[in-house]
Amino acid sequence: MSIHHILAALNAAITTAAQSIGGKNFSRKSALTAEAVIRLLISAEGGCLAKILHTAGLNVTASALSQRRAQIPSKVFRSVFDDFNSACADSDLFRDYRLLAVDGTAVNLPRNPTSPSFVQNEGIPKGVNQLHVTPLYDILSRTFADLVVQPEPKKDEIGALVEMLKRNTFAQKTLIIADRGFEGYNLIAHCLEKPNVDFLIRVKQSRSAMREVAKLPMMELDCKIGFTITTTQTNEDKKSGYIHLQVPKKSKAGSKTKRGHWDFPSPYPMRFRICRFMLDNGEFETVATSLPDSFKLDDIKELYHLRWGLETAFRDWKYTLGLVNLHGKSDTFAEQEIYSSLTAFNLASRICREVVVRQPKDGVYGYKVNFKMAVMLCKEFLRTPNADGEKLLQEIARYTVPVRPNRQDDRNLKAKGFAGFVYRVAA
Repeated sequence: MSIHHILAALNAAITTAAQSIGGKNFSRKSALTAEAVIRLLISAEGGCLAKILHTAGLNVTASALSQRRAQIPSKVFRSVFDDFNSACADSDLFRDYRLLAVDGTAVNLPRNPTSPSFVQNEGIPKGVNQLHVTPLYDILSRTFADLVVQPEPKKDEIGALVEMLKRNTFAQKTLIIADRGFEGYNLIAHCLEKPNVDFLIRVKQSRSAMREVAKLPMMELDCKIGFTITTTQTNEDKKSGYIHLQVPKKSKAGSKTKRGHWDFPSPYPMRFRICRFMLDNGEFETVATSLPDSFKLDDIKELYHLRWGLETAFRDWKYTLGLVNLHGKSDTFAEQEIYSSLTAFNLASRICREVVVRQPKDGVYGYKVNFKMAVMLCKEFLRTPNADGEKLLQEIARYTVPVRPNRQDDRNLKAKGFAGFVYRVAA
């Protein structure tokens, strides 16, 4: 895909989304047209609004931009993200499979106790505001394919993935790779029933694991398990050894009991593979998968390892794209910037694939594009009228970093709060 096609696809998506906004709000002549606001947020960096407007050459106030943003529904920014993805073919495959990783992450917002995103518990007595984002990430093409945004108090990652499975048609064979926390009978059944979809999900291996998994010996293995799910408890069900899934029909208001989900007939037979392999640290990892037997245990281990690409994508999305520095206080403004930043992420990823990186003849390492610089240059390109796409490729190619395989570091799981507007850096 040429850079001209990529840029034309994004421009068309922005223009179409801007034209879809009805009403009188954008009928008057103004520097802040709907298209200008959408393009501004996609190209925005982490500094203050005044700096962003100045860099874009817009002689308006930050207050005027906030008022304009309030007139654009977040679904408009969603449509830019979707249309841009539809117009670009991300076709990198692993043995004929498109690899989509799924996981959830929280986006911090300014504190507002009246907002649906406000969460408060014993661990955070003062409360914070967060939106929970569950995306589908194309590991090999390094682009985000879909996402669901939920208020943190109502987050449901399994439900979000089920929603994305329902609304997407997978023309290409697709493998959904998920970490522990996504294991669930209802989700597995949805994957089994969805055409062209297979799954690879990390599952528990302790006493709290699935009944059939808990029976397996703690050793490397690759076997098939089969059982039947039922939502009833008749004597015949118990005699047959069916697994009972409790799905309450009613619950009292304010009840803390989490209602189960089951979208299929009862009884429902289920059969898939359980693969257990040893990690480099000597610990075992167990995954459930519907992949055919042609994928051996080493292939399964490699595929699960590839899921780590989503974690590095989260880091780039939040820090390189500047999502930790939101430019609005409301949940709606945050959603606008979530979709805008993901659109910018996909733009930079697709353009980076078109960049030719010269490799040193006698170098110790290979080199790849510096994604942080690529994002900055792509955003600068969007803000520059009549910019040259070929020159953009040349500029990105100037900034490279060495590829150092098999590097490891301990994860920093310390929670990070919202960066207040008063303390926002100008750069």
